[in-house]
Amino acid sequence: MMQKQTLAVLLSLTCLLTGCAGQDSPGEIPEETVLEAAGLAAEFKSTLMAALKEGLADGPGQAIGACSIRAPELAAEMSVDGVGIGRTALRLRNPVNAPEPWLEPLLKEYLEAGPGAAPRAVRIDDATVGYVEPLYVGKPCLACHGEIIAEEVQVQIAEMYPDDNSVGFREGDFRGLLWVTLGG
Repeated sequence: MMQKQTLAVLLSLTCLLTGCAGQDSPGEIPEETVLEAAGLAAEFKSTLMAALKEGLADGPGQAIGACSIRAPELAAEMSVDGVGIGRTALRLRNPVNAPEPWLEPLLKEYLEAGPGAAPRAVRIDDATVGYVEPLYVGKPCLACHGEIIAEEVQVQIAEMYPDDNSVGFREGDFRGLLWVTLGG
């Protein structure tokens, strides 16, 4: 019930931002498309957060594994039948998560907007809709992305991601985007 209410609020906010109430213009995005994308995003976040919490219970090193292994697996599992899903950021840890061109201006907009910015749906082309939700640094994220990181965690991150640019964050900072594409 709570998830349906959350999706309804997200849909309402997204429709305000994208003008998806009508079907008169080819640029408008149908409500059911936005609702589907929001549902997929919620499922991805919920499953990934459960894996991260489980990993953190065993220490930050295990959470790194959840992020580096489980997140791409989950994205691949969900990216079928015209659906794409993933995460991206301006400051990357994993270069595989580099933003596609349609995401670059959105990342900058969300960075400038600050906390509380609403999810958004955009038309990528005539056949493809993109949906994004901002990701903010939570307290558990600081163990691997914060200003102070345990030495053993730093070593593990450096081994896995030698070009890491994803540290120095504070709680509440904009971290990146969760994205969903439908169609195409």
